Amino acid sequence: MEKILKKKMKVRFQDCDPFNHLNNAKYIDYFINAREDQLVEYYDLDVYKEVQTTGKSWVVSSSQVAYLRPAHVMEEVSIESKLVQVASKSLLAEMRMFDRAEKELKSICWIKFIHYSLKEKRTARHSDELMALFESVHVPIDQTTFEERCAFLAQA
Repeated sequence: MEKILKKKMKVRFQDCDPFNHLNNAKYIDYFINAREDQLVEYYDLDVYKEVQTTGKSWVVSSSQVAYLRPAHVMEEVSIESKLVQVASKSLLAEMRMFDRAEKELKSICWIKFIHYSLKEKRTARHSDELMALFESVHVPIDQTTFEERCAFLAQA
């Protein structure tokens, strides 16, 4: 099973600033949309079906983004994501945006997701089935903070 998921996306005009760069606020949209598509494509995990069938899904509890190089209007970018931390009630996904050829790192994002029960209106433990999936695709990293990770990736 793939651990590093990839998706190509085109930077759209309406998402750009007057400099024809992807607007800072839109990066998270691109990362979340890519991750949702990747989960369905690679793992057949549809977060919207999950909430309909179990009453549980994930909410973003925090996000951090480093903007390294601009993504330009109508540029095709490659977004990769991986699960870097797994816990009984939360997940930390790392997402990176590259140019189409995946040579130039444009942005790094960490998003922490909390598993949440809409019925109980509180955090929820992941099922054994979900934990087995998450542990099988988990990609541990040595860095413990976003800043350390960005510095490490900038040197690579």
